[in-house]
Order: sequence, then structure tokens, then C-alpha cells
Amino acid sequence: MSKDYYKILEVEKTASAEEVKKAFRKKAHEFHPDKPNGNEAKFKEVNEAYQVIGNVDKRTQYDQYGSTFDQQGGFGGGVGWDDFMKYARQGGSGSSSQNVNFDFGDLGDIFGDIFGFGGRSSSRRTNRGNDIEMDFELEFSESIFGVKKGIELYRDNKCSFCNGNLAEPGTPIKTCTTCGGSGQVIRVQRTMLGNFQTSSVCPDCRGEGKIVEKKCSHCAGSGIEKNTSKIEVQVPAGVENGMTLRLSGQGNAAHFGGVPGDLYLHLHIRQDKRYKRDANDLILSQPISMIQASLGDKIDVLTLDGPIELKIPAGTQPNNQFRLRGKGVPRMNGSGRGDLYVEVKIEIPKKLSRRQKKLLEEFAE
Repeated sequence: MSKDYYKILEVEKTASAEEVKKAFRKKAHEFHPDKPNGNEAKFKEVNEAYQVIGNVDKRTQYDQYGSTFDQQGGFGGGVGWDDFMKYARQGGSGSSSQNVNFDFGDLGDIFGDIFGFGGRSSSRRTNRGNDIEMDFELEFSESIFGVKKGIELYRDNKCSFCNGNLAEPGTPIKTCTTCGGSGQVIRVQRTMLGNFQTSSVCPDCRGEGKIVEKKCSHCAGSGIEKNTSKIEVQVPAGVENGMTLRLSGQGNAAHFGGVPGDLYLHLHIRQDKRYKRDANDLILSQPISMIQASLGDKIDVLTLDGPIELKIPAGTQPNNQFRLRGKGVPRMNGSGRGDLYVEVKIEIPKKLSRRQKKLLEEFAE
């Protein structure tokens, strides 16, 4: 019984070749047998449909003869799904008479994972240096307003003799003839369905695209040397304890001229005796006398920006908080500052004179 291949791929009969291919990719991803909700039967059916209407000649025949068109599994000549899998896994040892060309780089991970082929890659492989992690201590005030601090690192650096180009100074560096400077070699395999194209890292230049005639005598052609480096770290205002700063490209240099790794600084901030931090807000414990709390007063409060006068209203109770807007920690995104909360602590005198006791007794009565 004839199948409606257009319906299987959910495309119109007027769909372009690109639209058909796009629909096939979507369906193949959806029904891929390796996925948790995959469906091998539907995956085969989708592939069968694409082998017909994804091929110009077969599509013409299918559109012309309709229900009398029989593709015998979608591959012609009695070749079905099992044969397709067999040839593909063998890397393709048969000849193709179907005029169908496949490129696993085009189909990405739909077929690449099944047959063990990698997709195409137009970018050169680049070595990357290792990252470095270290603890970084800050004073409380440095974390609030930011600071620029110098640190020393013993790390892999670019070779100072060859400047990281791997060659002895004055000797030539040639383009790799194996890969033509691309860093990759392309391999084409003929199969019953056409040509499969795969790429891999060039074995001669290790993906760099260049060959040195004479290796650097200082670094033995590795492009790096170990020594101590001094760098400056700009700590932004408002950082918190436990945060990690990432300095791109400040890690170890890479062998053979690659890109350096990153430096990760784990921040440890010393506590302040006066302020308690809560995100971008600060809490300051401020002692006042019971007389000030009872009668009210004006006191000087030390903020991050210097002293400021604060009015204590009469009848202030213990642990009351007074909010000073914008006197807290600068926000890291640059949108203002948090607040300062002044929490009053009412001090009770431990020793009273006779007159003070008498006055208190009279007040109590």
C-alpha cells in the first residue's frame, strides 16, 4: 500500500527542497531511537519518506505515478532500512545508484551518533591552557568600594624567546601541506547512498595549520615557559564574601600556541567590627543612653561616607532601627546603593548615685 510521504513529513506538495530537509531534520530529532521518547518505527518511516521526496528524480516519479509508485522501503532496488544501517556502519563499501549525497555535518547529531561519524567543522582546533584557581583576601572597605590590587602567579607563560610561535627565532614557519593550513583533514567515504564526508584533526600539525622547521631551543617547541607573573586585579565595588571573580586569559598559557586558560579568584572578605552586611544593606549597632531614648536626642552616626546626624525621637525602644537610605553598599550592576540600618542599643547604667536612685524611685512612683 502506498504511503503519503508528504503527510509523514508534514509538508505541502509544493514544499521546496530546503523545507523538506528542514522537516526531515525536525522529525528525525523527534523520533531518534536513542532519545528517551524515541520511536524506531517512525524514525524509519520518516527516513523512508525523505529518501523519496528528498531526491529530485524520485520525487518527480512519486508525484507522477502516485499510488502506483513503490519504493520498496524507500531506497530503491529492494534495499531497506537494515541494508542502509549495514552499509553505513561499515563506512560504505557499496556503490550508489540513487544519486543521493549525505553529509553528516549537514544532519548534525541525527546520524552522526548512530554511525560513529563526526560532523563537519570549519573551525581549526585550538589548544587551551589550564585554568588557575586561588583564594583572594580583601578588607571590608575594599569589598565595599572596590580596589585595584596586584598579585603574583607562578604559571605557564608564553615563551619569551620564541614569543609562543614554537620556532627557533630566525627560522621559517611553513603552512602544513597535509591540511593546507586548515588544521583538519577531510575524508570522503563512498556508500550505497552517496558520499559521507567526515573531518578530523590533522595528525601532522595537531590542528595548528603550521609546521616549524626548527623548534625553539628554549621551550623545546612547546611555546611556553614557567615563571612568576605580576598582574593587577580590578575588584568591582560591592563584591560579597564567597564570590568568585573570573579573569579571562589570565590562567596558564597553552602548549603549541593555543589560547590561555582563565584565572578564578575565590573572595574571602574580612569582617568589620562595626557593620554587619546583609546583601547590599548594612546594619550598625549604635549605643544610646536610656535618657536619650526617653527624652530624644540628636547623635552622630558613622557611615561609610563619614559621620551624619541622626535624630532619636523621644520614647525610642530597645532595638529600634532607623533607616538611612543610600548609605549602604554600592550595587554591582551600578544601580545605586543599599541602605544603612541603625539599630539602637539602650545602655543601662551599672552604678547610680544616691540622687539618681532617688529620682528613678520618684519616677517609678
